[in-house]
Amino acid sequence: MNNKRTQFLLLFLVAVFTFGRVSAQPLKEIVNKAFQNAEQQSLLMAKKYENQPGSLPKSFENGKDTFSDSRWWCSGFFPGSLWYLYENNKNEQLLRYAKLYTDRVEREKYTTDNHDVGFMLYCSFGNGLRITGEERYKEVLLTGAKSLATRFDPNVGLIRSWDHNREVWQYPVIIDNLMNLELLLWAANYSKDSSFKIMALSHADKTMKHHFRPDYSSYHVVSYDLKSGIPHKKQTHQGAGDESAWSRGQSWGLYGYTYLYRETKDKRYLEQAKRIANYLINHPQMPKNFIPYWDYNAPQIPNAPRDASAACVMASALIELSDFVEPELKKKYMQVVDVQIRTLSSDEYTAKLGENGDFILKHSTGAYPFKSEIDAPLSYADYYYLEALTRLKKRL
Repeated sequence: MNNKRTQFLLLFLVAVFTFGRVSAQPLKEIVNKAFQNAEQQSLLMAKKYENQPGSLPKSFENGKDTFSDSRWWCSGFFPGSLWYLYENNKNEQLLRYAKLYTDRVEREKYTTDNHDVGFMLYCSFGNGLRITGEERYKEVLLTGAKSLATRFDPNVGLIRSWDHNREVWQYPVIIDNLMNLELLLWAANYSKDSSFKIMALSHADKTMKHHFRPDYSSYHVVSYDLKSGIPHKKQTHQGAGDESAWSRGQSWGLYGYTYLYRETKDKRYLEQAKRIANYLINHPQMPKNFIPYWDYNAPQIPNAPRDASAACVMASALIELSDFVEPELKKKYMQVVDVQIRTLSSDEYTAKLGENGDFILKHSTGAYPFKSEIDAPLSYADYYYLEALTRLKKRL
């Protein structure tokens, strides 16, 4: 047995020992209980905002609910969570709420001033279409893809993320933007218009070339020169420093190249996903329970806040990635997922019914440098947690 494998096995056994009785439960029981709890909690959330037209939950900070309209980049996550809950348990009340909150996001199909249209629409309407086959949702998604495509510059070869700070960044692209390409790939398949796929893969390839360091950690923001199309700045906006590894950004990269391989079967994307996974799993600052600190290089470690959302995105990605790799690696990935799901589903991270602003999970970090949503619940943590549970349940 090689040293890395021995080290990982010991780490896994320590984690299992740490969680004691919780870890002794069959994982299937944990997943089923997690779904039951999540459904009850999310129905409370849905009822709370039902009579506030256009409102969508964001977080719960300092004892107060925070919410937004559809313009906020997270607007599609709560509707998406309701779709995953309905997929798990065909409760007609869940279906009604999933449709209601999904419709609140529809106007974003015309949004051309930011790159988050994929998050907004594919997590809501995309899941709704996948689960129900609702014909109307196809038009929303295709219109949204066309809107997102307006942000692609052929000279640069990427989709522009932000329009602000033009005095600092000529053409900023953030690692998060990988997540929005799935909408373009759907549009290419549905419409038979190959231009959507060409844009998506150009973005994926240039991100792989310029966003990642030799150890396969990624920068948060890369700004491209408008004339040459090559980077002129590599920085962070939400991480601990320009050269640090902001944890949620690393998980976005892992998730992005995993689904890019699923959609294209291009081995380059598979290898990229595997290398990112290796970086994360074996990172010296990765906690034993595989719930990352908000940044892998945060100066306050081991007293830095955790980011449950980064763990949820990572877990969901690893479950899917395990389908594409050799048995030994699959086993390794699923051992990590096992620890993550047991941890997230424990009292330490799962809120009691009616608490935590009616969000499912505690202890995420939105934007630490801006003192925003620190050690707080987040709609996208809940969404990717439910996605991970859904993928895991199909396995079990």
